Amino acid sequence: MSGLLALLDDVAALAKMAAAQLDDVAAQSVKVGAKVIGPVIDDAAKAGSKAVGVVVDDAAMTPKFVHGLPAARELPIVWKIARGSFFNKLVILLPIALLLNQFAPWLLTPLLMIGGCYLCYEGAEKIWHWLIPGKSHAITPETLDAAHLEKQRVAGAIKTDFILSAEIMTIALAAIEAESLWIEGIVLAVVAVGITALVYGTVAILVKADDVGLKLSQVGRLSATRALGRGIVKWMPGFMTVISTIGTAAMLWVGGSIVVHGLEVLGFGAIAHTIHGIAASVAHAIPSAQGFVLWAVTAALDGVLGVLLGSALIPVVTHVISPVMGMFSKPKSA
Repeated sequence: MSGLLALLDDVAALAKMAAAQLDDVAAQSVKVGAKVIGPVIDDAAKAGSKAVGVVVDDAAMTPKFVHGLPAARELPIVWKIARGSFFNKLVILLPIALLLNQFAPWLLTPLLMIGGCYLCYEGAEKIWHWLIPGKSHAITPETLDAAHLEKQRVAGAIKTDFILSAEIMTIALAAIEAESLWIEGIVLAVVAVGITALVYGTVAILVKADDVGLKLSQVGRLSATRALGRGIVKWMPGFMTVISTIGTAAMLWVGGSIVVHGLEVLGFGAIAHTIHGIAASVAHAIPSAQGFVLWAVTAALDGVLGVLLGSALIPVVTHVISPVMGMFSKPKSA
């Protein structure tokens, strides 16, 4: 988590450089960067910490889409997904976000909450699949040739990215305090490009790390280099499991905190006040790490709420939403 948070710092710097000749844009980029990087306690920083969680989840989820495909296709697949993510953010979501913020800003909070519910559902579903593994109905490399499997995986990844990108763009938009629409748009575009490059650059490194390790173990001139390569190959599967676990935890934390904050904005602040009260009491008992404890307890309670909400949504999605969507997606018979 800390590594990705540090990488996010580069996004803020990237945004600042891109707007260097426009004082207002630069100022807004710094503000957005600061809010997206760290988990601070005020409302603006809450939005920033949520964006970090979505980015972690996005980076954690993407490597699964290249699993089972030829190694030579891994980077091209990541690039295809990255292009789709750029399109999602810059061509579809950016103008929609600006229009909503200009003409219907009251819709932003409900839309964020819907996205938060989706993240809670996804995270809870993963947990239930771990606890009660069922038979998978997914199409596997044995039932589909590599070209069609790649096409299917890329399409699925871009759809997933669209939801996460919508969350990132909405959270970033909420953090911008620009006086004109065009400055708002430029800052949002800088953030979108920076975060997308960060996420898929990280994914590219993750999916090729085992190949690099194998090469080092075979051609390394020093015994230490070969040992490092063997270590990378050995530990990479476990590391990917850790990344996946962090991604699931981030989904639940982010989803729960978005819903709690949204309820507070809409005038239903009882849950938010209860969580803050518990976190403040625990933090008060540990004065040497008060700030961290306050954040950690708040995030944990948001995550618990995310699990409960997501678990409640699983039967709704399974028995109501999915069948209804399936009715509309079925091709009409001749």
